[in-house]
Amino acid sequence: MKTDPARKPDLSAQIAQAIRDAIVEGRMIVNERLPSEAELAEQFDVSRSTVREALKRLAAQSLIRTQRGAFGGAFVNRISYAEAYGQQITTSTLLLSMNAVSFETACEARFALERACAPLSAARCTEDHLAVMRAEIALQGQPDLSDEAFCGSDVAFHRALVDGAGNPVLSYQLAGAVEAMQPLMNMITFTARSRGRIVALHERIHDALGRRDALAADAALHDLEAYTQTLGRDVMRARHNRA
Repeated sequence: MKTDPARKPDLSAQIAQAIRDAIVEGRMIVNERLPSEAELAEQFDVSRSTVREALKRLAAQSLIRTQRGAFGGAFVNRISYAEAYGQQITTSTLLLSMNAVSFETACEARFALERACAPLSAARCTEDHLAVMRAEIALQGQPDLSDEAFCGSDVAFHRALVDGAGNPVLSYQLAGAVEAMQPLMNMITFTARSRGRIVALHERIHDALGRRDALAADAALHDLEAYTQTLGRDVMRARHNRA
């Protein structure tokens, strides 16, 4: 592990990157103890405070964990999909909010990813996944449900569809699509949409998965995408006309 003396950015960032590279490349393995702060300071020729800052960066990324005591120190952490899920959502949300991603682009990406899950979910989803979807459909049908609660239920419904694929990598990759892109679309379209129409489409998706009918699930998702795109265009047109 080494830093680049020709570069002038924050040395703690360089040290964190060097250690991160060693972990990613397998030169440091899960549960391996990192050298002490003093050893790292000598190795990188920096102060211990700089090393300490680098370790904080790695801990914030869940790449290392620290423990106290005679056998304490910093250790390479094993990141679970559940732990990384939140980071994926945060990153996706920031990307969407900081960049000019159009509604159409976000909608296209979200449904393309979700439809890729449909065949796997049709084959693998459990009764628990279907029960979650049924519960959310029932909740969405309540007339006094707030817009915020409806949006949250919408996310939970589609999260169950994705998790029903039984593939943690897909669930992780689609975290941004379901829990970052979908709320963005809900915020834009909630004033114009028909809850009854969405509930009916959710029922079609649930029933198709219950029958293990991947084609029917895909068709229902396709119709939901078309309806969402239409809503988005209508809302944007109305905003343009008001402006």
